[in-house]
Amino acid sequence: MSSALALQTLLSSVSHAPLPQWEDVGNATTVDHYEPRQAVFMQGVVNHRIYVVRSGLLSLNYLKEDGSEWIKSFVYEGRFFASVIALAPQGRTSFMVRAIESSVLESVDYRLLEKLAAQHLAWSEVLRKLTMLFAISKEQRERELLKLNAQTRYTAFRDANPDLAKRIPQKDLARFLGLTPVGLNRIIARVRRDEREFEEQ
Repeated sequence: MSSALALQTLLSSVSHAPLPQWEDVGNATTVDHYEPRQAVFMQGVVNHRIYVVRSGLLSLNYLKEDGSEWIKSFVYEGRFFASVIALAPQGRTSFMVRAIESSVLESVDYRLLEKLAAQHLAWSEVLRKLTMLFAISKEQRERELLKLNAQTRYTAFRDANPDLAKRIPQKDLARFLGLTPVGLNRIIARVRRDEREFEEQ
């Protein structure tokens, strides 16, 4: 029986046709458990794998020269991630990944998927769609950072991800929004006050 349960669900969601040689991918998929604060991979290392979250919550972080971290995104059940730069020949990861909650990940070597894509149109279409999903997410993130003020970024994220916002530690959410923990505390207090006043009207 294949261990690639989450991976199969993800790929099936973007494929409109059976995927040839799926058993090769299932057999090559590994399942790993990570405890909170444990790193999946570090920044600047060779890593050709693509990951799917079976359970849990993780942050994708850029490490700054002073040792501090900036969170680029969060991933949770059913979401996938990889360092695209590291998937290229001679590439290395441009960020690190750390578990926030106890997490279970499935992963497979991207080079196997590329090999299958070169042989089968269905696999080529799957990789194209995954790339498009990644590009859309990246563009949305850039737009939020460049066009929305800090308070709007917070309320937009909270309203779009109410359950996720409750799971993320406030210090991590602050780093994702480009704020200090103190700055985020002030914004949360202001938003709650404004919403309470609106309800009382």
